[in-house]
Amino acid sequence: QVQLVESGGGLVQAGGSLRLSCAASGRIFVINGMGWYRQAPGKQRELVATITSGGSTNYGDSVKGRFTISRDNAKNTAYLQMNSLTPEDTALYYCNVNGRKHQFVEFDSWGQGIQVTVSS
Repeated sequence: QVQLVESGGGLVQAGGSLRLSCAASGRIFVINGMGWYRQAPGKQRELVATITSGGSTNYGDSVKGRFTISRDNAKNTAYLQMNSLTPEDTALYYCNVNGRKHQFVEFDSWGQGIQVTVSS
C-alpha cells in the first residue's frame, strides 16, 4: 500500500498564502506523477496542478500565476504553494500520486483531503 499524508491546510484571509505538502510512503518503486485536485461544496473535483517526474507542470486555469507545484523526489513529497488566495479557492484539496510499487505493478493513490478555507 502507498499512503499519502497531506498537511498545511487551514484558514487564511483573502490575499494570503498557504503551502500544502503531500508525503508518500509505503511500497514505492518509482513515483511518476504527483498532483493536487480540489472539490468545493456542490461542485465537481477539479484539477489544481500536476507535476511529472521530470518536473513538467500543468495548472488549472483558475490558479495559473498564483499557485506553484513542486516536488522533492528524495522525500517523495509534493508541495503546493498558494498565493493571492481568494474565497473561491475554498475547497477540500486532495493529493494524488501515481507510479509503480514494483517493476510491473502500478499504483494510483489519493489522500484523504485537507481543508483550505479563505475568508473575505
